[in-house]
Amino acid sequence: MRRTAAIFLVLVLGCALGLSQLVGSQSPDIRLKGAFRRAPVNGWTYVRLEGTPAEVGFQNGYLLAAEIQDLERVFSIEIPHDTGHDWAFFRNAAEHVLWPHIETEYREELQGIADGLQAKHVNLDLWDVVAVNAALEWSYYTEQYDKTHPGGPAKHSTAEHCSAFIATGSYTTDGKIVIAHNNWSSYLDGARWTMVFDVRPAKGHRFVMDGLPGVIHSADDFGLNDAGIVITETTITQFSGFDVNGVPEFVRARKAMQYGASIEDVAAIFKDGNNGGYANDWLIGDIKTNEIASLELGLKHVTLEKKTDGYFVGSNFPIDPQLSVEETNYDLKNMGLSANARHKRWEQLMAEHKGHIDLKMAQAFLGDHVDSLTGKTEPSERTLCGHIDRSPRGSGTWQPPYGIAGAVQNKATDATLAARMTFTGAVGHACGMNFDAAAHLKAHPEYGWESSVLKDLPAHPWTELAGN
Repeated sequence: MRRTAAIFLVLVLGCALGLSQLVGSQSPDIRLKGAFRRAPVNGWTYVRLEGTPAEVGFQNGYLLAAEIQDLERVFSIEIPHDTGHDWAFFRNAAEHVLWPHIETEYREELQGIADGLQAKHVNLDLWDVVAVNAALEWSYYTEQYDKTHPGGPAKHSTAEHCSAFIATGSYTTDGKIVIAHNNWSSYLDGARWTMVFDVRPAKGHRFVMDGLPGVIHSADDFGLNDAGIVITETTITQFSGFDVNGVPEFVRARKAMQYGASIEDVAAIFKDGNNGGYANDWLIGDIKTNEIASLELGLKHVTLEKKTDGYFVGSNFPIDPQLSVEETNYDLKNMGLSANARHKRWEQLMAEHKGHIDLKMAQAFLGDHVDSLTGKTEPSERTLCGHIDRSPRGSGTWQPPYGIAGAVQNKATDATLAARMTFTGAVGHACGMNFDAAAHLKAHPEYGWESSVLKDLPAHPWTELAGN
């Protein structure tokens, strides 16, 4: 009888305290207060982070330790292959090139991520964490580095990423803002781009964004905050330029999301200390004023255009003529190139659907397979729903090592959802097509170096994310 009572007591305590606390005598780390992750829903993992920079970082590192370890493994294979520099090179650059230009708040958060990883016995340190956060600007850095260090690998891989638009006024059904974006990436890291971060920092605005595990920014840059700001971007194709004395792009992107309360705030944060890394055309909206903007952020040339009626589209197309000539090697006249073909398709869709653009239509745009060059419906690197793996070899700007790449996930929201801190997302191709890793590797053995980390990329349905 006493034995039965003892077992009952253990079960009661287990329900009250959690089995994990019964296993050990220590209480949960106080730095985890207010933070949690949920089981994946349609491919997305919701992660809530809250508190001081160190606490937010620790929560990120601790709750996503396994996923961060996996992502670091991917990047430590992928980035050296793409650039010709080993992972130790980027760890060194993280410490000596980027770290001196990261402000205290984000240093504390990055260190917090490393601390969270250590608490889960993951053997990664601060410089691994910084290198992972800077993943998308490393090719810009190595291109400039190799130019000044003759005899180096000179293996550059800066390519375009993403299709996006923002519209307002007479172009949308209710006259309010609609914004959408799909992330074009290598399927290696793209299959891991499935986090939904709901961050409630001690200072600044609450913000919700998609992202990679272990990053302090979105990285593919789609998010919104409780000041009514919505932000996304597409990269500027074939861009060159990097200032080693500037502030890392990932820091400015995070700061804009956290502290931007107006379009002008966001633009000022991006321009302050601009290093040219991951150069983008930023699409920004303010649901309080119904105003939208395009901030084309090169290194030498920066332009900001705003409007309360109209749209901006992004397909990695250089907008400013001077920027195109002086900071890119892009051929604006070759309509067979991805950025040109997609820019034309965006213009067609905006004209055709003026006055009728809403959230559902935005989602449909991201799954579009019309090739504006041929007029045919056939998925490739020239369609808004990018399928680089289905493009003929040598057909455009996406050359090896980018053969296994395309639109890996999608996001869209409107003013109504954004006011509720909510957006919709679809993991995989918005068109519904799946990617089979084993089949592709069998057909293209030249990409065998990816086999240890390449995953299938199944298409998932559109899902409402965050908002609680």
